[in-house]
Amino acid sequence: MEERTLYRVGELAKLTGVSQRTIDYYTHLGLIHPIKRADNNYRYYNDETIHRLKRIESLKQEKLTLEEIKASLDRLDRITGEASVADKLTDLQLHMQQLLKEVKEIEPILEQLKPNQAKNFFKLITPAGIACLEALLVLFGKDPF
Repeated sequence: MEERTLYRVGELAKLTGVSQRTIDYYTHLGLIHPIKRADNNYRYYNDETIHRLKRIESLKQEKLTLEEIKASLDRLDRITGEASVADKLTDLQLHMQQLLKEVKEIEPILEQLKPNQAKNFFKLITPAGIACLEALLVLFGKDPF
């Protein structure tokens, strides 16, 4: 039996848990694109669309607007056409956003530490963690010491 790789809107909705109306809206916005349109005007999507819808939902969970999501996905599309690479890049982007949020939360606390307290704090963090934290602080224009 041949494996099915194209899905109509209703099938895509069932597979992803995203409503048909939302799929239509995402298509209208250019977040997703049908692979082909049949003579009867049905739109067909492929497995990449399933992955893309999952990325969109993940980015929405991080409170990105649809405009921000579209810009992010467009950048990923320019970098690679590979879904697996785009998935990894999206995951990395989400982790970086979470780290940024956490750095912003801890920054006021770090600024209030006395030099000796800061030194002791940095001793408790693994070397990789320190390097990451320092890089993020430098990235945001803050001297880590």
